[in-house]
Amino acid sequence: MADTKPDPVSGRHRRPPEERATYGEVIAIREFRALWLGQGLSLLGDQMAQVALAVLVYDRTGSALLTAATYALTYLPPILGGPLLSGLADRYPRRRVMITCDVARAVLVAAMAVPGMPFAALCVLLFCVVLLSAPFSAARAALLPEILPGDKYVVGSALQNMTHQATQMIGFVAGAGVITLLGPYRALALDSATFLASALFLVAGVRSRAASAGPEDRSRPSMWTMTRAGARMVFGDPRLRTLVLFAWLCGFYIVPEGLAAPYAAELGGGPVAVGLLMAAMPTGTVIGAFLFSRLVSPSGRLRSMGWLTLLTCAPLIFSALGPGLPIVLGLWVLSGIGGAYQLAANAAFVQCVPAEGRAQAFGLVQSGLLAAQGLGILLGGAAAQALGPEPVVALAGAAGLCVASVLALSWSDIRADIIRDVRASADSC
Repeated sequence: MADTKPDPVSGRHRRPPEERATYGEVIAIREFRALWLGQGLSLLGDQMAQVALAVLVYDRTGSALLTAATYALTYLPPILGGPLLSGLADRYPRRRVMITCDVARAVLVAAMAVPGMPFAALCVLLFCVVLLSAPFSAARAALLPEILPGDKYVVGSALQNMTHQATQMIGFVAGAGVITLLGPYRALALDSATFLASALFLVAGVRSRAASAGPEDRSRPSMWTMTRAGARMVFGDPRLRTLVLFAWLCGFYIVPEGLAAPYAAELGGGPVAVGLLMAAMPTGTVIGAFLFSRLVSPSGRLRSMGWLTLLTCAPLIFSALGPGLPIVLGLWVLSGIGGAYQLAANAAFVQCVPAEGRAQAFGLVQSGLLAAQGLGILLGGAAAQALGPEPVVALAGAAGLCVASVLALSWSDIRADIIRDVRASADSC
């Protein structure tokens, strides 16, 4: 336990201020560096591949519907594969699962890069590539708390989150340039190389660990049994259930991103306005993640989760007033800043989930997260056809605010126990 010091005025013992990890401390850890660099390379390649695939499919078919359907394939496999395949990262060593997934994806994407590949085969290969992202992501998410103890986990998560947002913005722009220079097939080949590079980072920088489940456990349960056990663990615990619902709240505040193009048209803007609107919330998320991880103590993050969830949704309601583009951008950036609460929710989730079931739990949450995002965008688009984008964004904000208020009240009843556990964990580090 950490020592307490007497207050010079009252004479009472008080806790020392909670220590906050720095980005320098986290980046100095070799294993995290390997995960982080591999993630950045792989994400950048994926963004370029999405552009290449869209160009390739449209050139081959001339169909906007088939192009959109191909893009939609990137949502479906993780929703299905998350619950069923994430348990592999609990059954087998997580480093091995990640390396295997990276190598397999490199081979599959290389096959997609073969000129003349039939459209149906292209779709099957894409489905398999994205399917393998489920056990890979679950393994990485479960391994990160072992590499980054205490508050380093939150800072590392913030850094990974900012990297993800930055590569999204850079990758689409870079993808267009690469395809112009190399063509879509060579761009896919480049994506294949990023998976191999990620695997090499893991081999060189991450040490081998035993599987979280013992040999006897690995030989007995089927994947379906592990999935059911993971669901019972997550949804049977009030703390985990509340934290999962916090994560899935994004189904409401993701709606503006899905309506960026019609929203820009409503404001009389062109492609530049669309790009600015799409970048607004990711920009806010990067700002919020940086400030939240650097300036707020670990227990302070948990205490502020409730009102930050309100901040993600409340600004969107003002879209009903029909403000101009600069004000809309400010509101969406503010909503993105509120999304920093996900860092605290993620850290609390890790604190509450036993290590041997962590990958399965993360896989379930990630699948639900993608489903919430896809459903939110789908329903928002359908509603915007009838009502227009501005009222729909406002309605999504109002509905999200109501749900966030209920979650914030539930959180106020259970957060004390988690804060105590977080402090005890920090004292033992």
